[in-house]
Amino acid sequence: MTTGLSTAVELATFCPVDADEHWIEPLNDGTHVLIRPLQEEDREREFQFIKHLSAGSRRLRFLGTFSEADAPLMDRMMDLDYENRMAYVALVHRDGQLLEIGVSRYASTPGAGRCECAITVADEWQRRGLGTLLGGHLIDAARRNGFKTMTSTDLASNYGMHCLARNLGFTSRYPSDGYSEIIHELDLGK
Repeated sequence: MTTGLSTAVELATFCPVDADEHWIEPLNDGTHVLIRPLQEEDREREFQFIKHLSAGSRRLRFLGTFSEADAPLMDRMMDLDYENRMAYVALVHRDGQLLEIGVSRYASTPGAGRCECAITVADEWQRRGLGTLLGGHLIDAARRNGFKTMTSTDLASNYGMHCLARNLGFTSRYPSDGYSEIIHELDLGK
């Protein structure tokens, strides 16, 4: 039987992400952001981030509508092992607080070496290059963790994600059953 302490030590030893891994990078407008792995201490920030997305941005991110993130959703969003389920958060200082302005994440999917990703940027921070930065770090982590293919399924009307996916090197196609969604796919071996 494993105790909680030894499990924590095993996870800390196993975790492929350097605890100090972070980047301070400029956006297209010169604003600097902190990008680092999402951590449990970010739970309330992640909740506030989702809560303050416009209804349209929430619909594009979650492929549907809801009024507020509930506890089960937050538990799923924060369930990371930094190998099969990874997330990076982008933060800025505002009024003496760290504010989440974007997040990128992937999770392994059935099929050898496959993961599905999502990138979300707060409405007021879009079109400044943040999605590209978050996507680049996510792609690097997926490669480092041995994934061969990264995909994203989005609403066909999500033109912002379509442009971002193309800029990150993804190819795009419609699923065989219609045109309401689009599948972006990236070969991580390249």
